[in-house]
Amino acid sequence: MEYKNLVKAILLLEDGTQFIGKAVIEGTSFGEVCFNTGMSGYQEIFTDPSYKGQLMVAANVHIGNYGISELEMESEGIKIAGLITRNFSSDFSRVKATDSLFNWLKQQGLVVLTEVDTRAVVQYVRDNGAMNAVITSELDKLDEIKEKLKQIPSMKGLELASKVSTKEPYFVGDENATYKIAALDLGIKKNILRNLAQRDCYIKVFPFDTTFETMQTFNPDGYFLSNGPGDPEPLTNAQEVAKQIIDQNLPLFGICLGHQIIALANGIPTLKMHNGHRGINHPVKNIITGKGEITSQNHGFVVDKQAVELHPDLEITHLHLNDDTLAGMRMKYKNCFSVQYHPEASPGPHDSSYLFDQFIENIQKNK
Repeated sequence: MEYKNLVKAILLLEDGTQFIGKAVIEGTSFGEVCFNTGMSGYQEIFTDPSYKGQLMVAANVHIGNYGISELEMESEGIKIAGLITRNFSSDFSRVKATDSLFNWLKQQGLVVLTEVDTRAVVQYVRDNGAMNAVITSELDKLDEIKEKLKQIPSMKGLELASKVSTKEPYFVGDENATYKIAALDLGIKKNILRNLAQRDCYIKVFPFDTTFETMQTFNPDGYFLSNGPGDPEPLTNAQEVAKQIIDQNLPLFGICLGHQIIALANGIPTLKMHNGHRGINHPVKNIITGKGEITSQNHGFVVDKQAVELHPDLEITHLHLNDDTLAGMRMKYKNCFSVQYHPEASPGPHDSSYLFDQFIENIQKNK
């Protein structure tokens, strides 16, 4: 399908920079602009709760060309705040696709821009850093929109886990499975739960503000802290939960935001990154084994590497090879480890899926 007579629209950054495009789906949406370099996996990206509050720039030129499938949802619905593309296609060719990307986005009311010079946007954000922005086709209201943009809070200090976490506990897997896992939902992806269930786990997923005492009532064999959006610092309850699990030396695994929570629970600060890591080809080195991994990543905050190096109870296990940032750590004297990236991928390579096996091994040692 070719789009004709689309109205003019813009991406406006908080520093005043504008990029011109056209609106596939009209409207106005605010958020922090970011980019993902993945060549595929757009549906999983759009439904990843970790992208809550983000205006997504797709670095890949063609978006929509393989449609959507109900099997590739990472949560119940779209989580990104808006989408910026170079070429948007409603035509798709894939046997298992159930609908066009356009129809799916339209149904959920997502604002979408196309014919934007996304290469220029990516270069600008890479060089100048992530910042708040707005995409809009309502150019007659531009002065009002500019004023609203000034009021959008920074991602630094912003708590978003409560916006995407489950409201009530729920279960995943076979109730007769060998292992029971208590997962704190800070914005958990479905494929994480699938990976645990595939490893003979029965998982109870708890809301983000659940206490350790409540999680204990499930009598789990291990605890999991999930990925999620926003700044980890305001999540004081999750930090307290992590402290109590660590104090009792119970098996604990954290991914992405959960990794940052474990760091904060140990007194290690987290830092807002210049523009974050978002893509499915990020190189990581496992310091313990010496092996390299190609990983899926999505984060705008990072654990302070130097502070971990100086901490007597922590050990770095993984490093990001592009910028030498901390990608994984473990506690020397406790049954606890975490990574900054996504071993469940979806989208992305499966080089790091062994980390789920490592979690199960830690549980077995503790039994």
